[in-house]
Amino acid sequence: MSNPFLRTALFLIAVTAAGTAGAQDAGGRTRFILAASWQPAFCETNQRKPECSSQTKDRFDATNFSLHGLWPMRKDYCDVSGTLRTADKEGDWKKLPEVELSAETKVALEKAMPGTQSGLERHEWIKHGTCTKMSANDYFATSVRLIDELNASPVRDLFAANVGKSLTAEAIKAAFDKSFGPGAGDRVKMSCRRAGGGNRVIDELTIGLSEDATSNDGASLRDLIQGAGRTSFGCDQGVVDAAGF
Repeated sequence: MSNPFLRTALFLIAVTAAGTAGAQDAGGRTRFILAASWQPAFCETNQRKPECSSQTKDRFDATNFSLHGLWPMRKDYCDVSGTLRTADKEGDWKKLPEVELSAETKVALEKAMPGTQSGLERHEWIKHGTCTKMSANDYFATSVRLIDELNASPVRDLFAANVGKSLTAEAIKAAFDKSFGPGAGDRVKMSCRRAGGGNRVIDELTIGLSEDATSNDGASLRDLIQGAGRTSFGCDQGVVDAAGF
């Protein structure tokens, strides 16, 4: 290869490719998703659900993220009978078997997951929790701990300070980087929905986590996010909905 320009070009391509691969390796791989709902937005289109009809502006979930679930990637309904799977998909989750939880975990979960009023925890366990190799109590205790870490962060503070106002993807990603380290915002996807008046409201954040999410070693949300892979952010701007219809 005698052409110096060709040699230079190939060298630069190789360096760029190595840098990209290094960045992907540093980011790890997403194995779990922490789904954090903004409950007032969810309730805009689910007003008849008991957790929505009872919501007030003073309740915890009016200004904090609510736990939707902790989901293993590309796995669901592990060792679940066809009968239970059918019952789950029919959507009347109160007919599903109760989840065995300690009194402490039950109280914490009812606060973090208002959807327990509709049996959401029964659905989450059957569809997702059964694929984690954890007990139901450990699965939900871990889920609550992670959502509590999110609610103790500047991300939650940003949302609570901007109820009724619009937030951009850039502002939210910056809050994640501040809370959970550089690049954390690149492991988050945001979804929005249309509410009354045509406003686009922020509905949910799905946060990528590494394979250690269910290892029972108490890994921090920061470490789990940093160990996940990057993703596109999704919705680029939305309103932080206030409680009430």
